[in-house]
Amino acid sequence: MKETYATIGRDKYSTKVTSGSNHAIISDEPEDKGGTNLGMAPSELLAASLGACTCITVRMYADRKEWSLEQINVKVTYERDVSTNTSVFHKEIELIGDLDLEQKKRIYQIAEKCPINQTLSNPINIDTVHLS
Repeated sequence: MKETYATIGRDKYSTKVTSGSNHAIISDEPEDKGGTNLGMAPSELLAASLGACTCITVRMYADRKEWSLEQINVKVTYERDVSTNTSVFHKEIELIGDLDLEQKKRIYQIAEKCPINQTLSNPINIDTVHLS
């Protein structure tokens, strides 16, 4: 099970996020929402997770196949429609390298299989425990 910890004091809205493996980042809100813009907003972190997972999954596959893929660029946009309670992620994938059409098609298929893509594409349950 993956663990992260988020903690915020009285600062608006700078939040320290640490992982169980001891990595840390700052999440914040932009200034126009009352934050200090010290880090990515939570929605940006969510979109970033999808982009990073896609890159890593594609890199692993291309390396295993020993294909000449020099770089993978993934742009993710995320919008949440509160009125319909729906979310839409838009993902653009750019492959840089000496790949033929069949290799590119296969990589695009593999990109949809990244764990975060699978998680966000299926029902999600959130179990919350109140400690105080």
